[in-house]
Amino acid sequence: MAFVRIPNPQSETTIFLLMNIPFVDLHRQYLRHQTEIDAAMASVIQDSAYIGGHRVKSFESEFGQWLGVEHVVACANGTDSIEILLDALGVKAGDEVIVPALSWISTAEAVGTRGATPVFVDIDATYCMDPNLIEGKITDRTKGIIPVHLYGCPANMPVIMDIAKRHNLFVLEDCAQAHGAGVNGQKVGTFGDCASFSFYPGKNLGAYGDAGAMVTNRSDIAEKARIIANHGQPQKHTHVLEGRNSRMDGMHAAVLSVKLKHLDTWTNERIAAAAHYDELLNNHSSLAHPQTPENSKHVYHLYVVQSPDRDALALHLTEQGIGNAIHYPTPLPAMDCYQHLNTPASDYPVAAEACSRILSLPMFGELRDEEIETVVRKLS
Repeated sequence: MAFVRIPNPQSETTIFLLMNIPFVDLHRQYLRHQTEIDAAMASVIQDSAYIGGHRVKSFESEFGQWLGVEHVVACANGTDSIEILLDALGVKAGDEVIVPALSWISTAEAVGTRGATPVFVDIDATYCMDPNLIEGKITDRTKGIIPVHLYGCPANMPVIMDIAKRHNLFVLEDCAQAHGAGVNGQKVGTFGDCASFSFYPGKNLGAYGDAGAMVTNRSDIAEKARIIANHGQPQKHTHVLEGRNSRMDGMHAAVLSVKLKHLDTWTNERIAAAAHYDELLNNHSSLAHPQTPENSKHVYHLYVVQSPDRDALALHLTEQGIGNAIHYPTPLPAMDCYQHLNTPASDYPVAAEACSRILSLPMFGELRDEEIETVVRKLS
């Protein structure tokens, strides 16, 4: 159980409500594997190996084997991983990079802070970038595409890769919410030139703090990314460029190595929970539930429905002690920080409508069937 704070509309006071069904419950996950996790964390303290070290190297190797890529470069967080990869790919001021209109801001922010321009493409019914709209956004300044596998649903990578190849563009996959998702049996993160992963605690594979990784089958990208993430030094005190400090902690690596062994099980549990939601929601004509493209594997980082009365429904669930959230309330091109780009609302009608209707319901591996049934019952 957890508490949530909401404003009291009748006064300036605050109401604290007990969440009987949390949006996510990391404590349940911890208790399930407490012995393994405690031992891993204790070993880091015993060795005093807090920054980098053999546990980070071990996790890089393990994650690479699980994913099926040659190179994994651990870093401090998911946002850093996108920024560093863009630097390694040579993105600079004056360049354009195509991104989806619906995502967490890191996707576009990483482009803008490189001095380049994010160019927004609307989403389709899967909440991922609509590949049919990409070519209409390509100019002579376009350098690459960042598809986001939003909510755990894979973008249409075969089509996106075909477009990128024909136009000589790089593809950087944003896999922050999609550990284990795939298309035609191939995991996301292995299609493009490189990919970014986040291990924020609430992700399908999460550390106990911020952590991230960059993955690629290209040795040139891996080498450049590793140097950038370590103050521009390929070896200690030899600085070949101005880089940054973005290293994974040994504690996070130790925890991630334990959790990685259980990730496939947790993924199957999320898929089963989503199927139970789907079955129960078939009788709710006013609610649209997630769509999974053909020949694709959705890993349900989030279970997102749409309601014409989203705000009222969200408040009702909260009052009933059921956790919920909105991912995300505003399309990226509509945010204040991107008004200078003058992207017309007509460029992202699907994202705009979705942002007014989407609601994320409780979703985690330990979510029980009876809890799902309670959530759906309270949706009525």
